[in-house]
Amino acid sequence: MAALEARLRPLVELIGAGFRLVVTHGARVELAETLHRTDLARRLVPPPSLDRVLASVQGVLGYAIQQALANGCRGRGLRTPVVSLMTRVLVDGADPAFARPSAPIGPPYPLIKGRGFAREAGWALVEEAGLARRAVPAPSPLGVVETPIVRTLIAAGVVPIAAGAGGIPVVATPDGYRPVEAVVDPDLVSATLAAEIVADRLVLLTGVAQAAVGFATSRVIGVAELKPTDARALLAAGEFPSTSMGPKVEAGLRFVEAGGREAIITDLDGLRAAIDGHAGTRIVL
Repeated sequence: MAALEARLRPLVELIGAGFRLVVTHGARVELAETLHRTDLARRLVPPPSLDRVLASVQGVLGYAIQQALANGCRGRGLRTPVVSLMTRVLVDGADPAFARPSAPIGPPYPLIKGRGFAREAGWALVEEAGLARRAVPAPSPLGVVETPIVRTLIAAGVVPIAAGAGGIPVVATPDGYRPVEAVVDPDLVSATLAAEIVADRLVLLTGVAQAAVGFATSRVIGVAELKPTDARALLAAGEFPSTSMGPKVEAGLRFVEAGGREAIITDLDGLRAAIDGHAGTRIVL
C-alpha cells in the first residue's frame, strides 16, 4: 500500500491541479494469482466462475487504489471523494472471439499438468515453450453498463475507479444482462468508457515514456505523435506487438476516431509533462 501511494502521487497532483479523473486499471498479475489459488484448491472447493473471479479482482484492486488515492488527497488537504465501482462491460454473444478462445489467463503450467487441468475443467489451452495456460475468448467491448453512474459521480466531484480488469463481460438478453466466460482488454474498455463519458483525453499509462518503433533493438525510435493512418500501418507491420504496446495504440485510435481530442501513451513519471504536451506519444486525428 505504501508503494502504491508513492506511485500514484502524479494522479493526486492532477486532482490538486483541478483535473477531473476517471481511473481504470488492468489486473494481469492479480488475475493470474487468483486463478492459481482456485486451480490448486479445485478438489477442495468448487472453483468460481470467471465473472466472479473478475469481480473479486476488481474489488481488491479497486480498494487498494481507492485507499492510495484517498490518502494521497488527504495528505494534500484535498477533500476529493474517491470510490471504486463494480463495472460490467457489454459484449456481443455472436462475437467471433467466442469461437476461438485465445486470451491466456492464469499462471503457466508444465504441459502435462496444464493438460490435466484442461481435461478436468474443460479448458481451451494456449501452449508455448513447454508451458500451457488456460485460454478464454476476448471479445470486443460494445459499451460499459455503468457509464451513467460514472457520469453522475464525475458531476458530483467524485473520482471514480471503474472498468477494472477490463470489466466483467456480459451479454444482453430479454431477461437482463448475463455473464460470459471471457475477458476484455482493459485498454479497449478504457477507450470505450472514455468515449461514452465524452472525456477530453484518454491517458494510457505504461512502463515506458512513449511508444517506439524498433523497440528492444538497436534502431529504437520514440514516437511523439501518431495519426490514424500511420498508426494502423505500424500496427500491421508488427511494430506495436499485441502483447504489449499494440492494445494501447489501438485503444487510442478508437478513442480519437470516436471523437476524443487526443490519446496519450506515457508512464506515471512523465504524466504531467505529457498532458502539457512535452512528453509521451500523442494519438490525434
